[in-house]
Amino acid sequence: MATYAVNPDAVAHARSMIDKRQYVLDSDWGEVQPRADAQNAYLERHTWDDYAAWHLGLTEDANDETKARYAFVYGDLRRVHRSGLIACVYRAAEWRHKLVELAAHDLLQHLDRVAGIE
Repeated sequence: MATYAVNPDAVAHARSMIDKRQYVLDSDWGEVQPRADAQNAYLERHTWDDYAAWHLGLTEDANDETKARYAFVYGDLRRVHRSGLIACVYRAAEWRHKLVELAAHDLLQHLDRVAGIE
């Protein structure tokens, strides 16, 4: 099983997007998560650093500037999705990646505070 480090740049990016209210509260993550073709199109117009900022996890031992390096996407490459953060918490918890789970959980709590969700 792969191991992951938390991507601090992605955490900062997500927090910034939330603070700017660039988020979606209600979405079906299975429908809006970026598919391979959307990711490829994004990479044609953006840098690997931009792409990395949408992923809370960095796959240890994977090469930089490969899609395999980045895991736990939390948005649609334009906005943070609450359902994406929930998916990250769930998947990281399921796979026992505690640090990624906690980072996603903290971001989810921040989004809920900013959005006024009690």
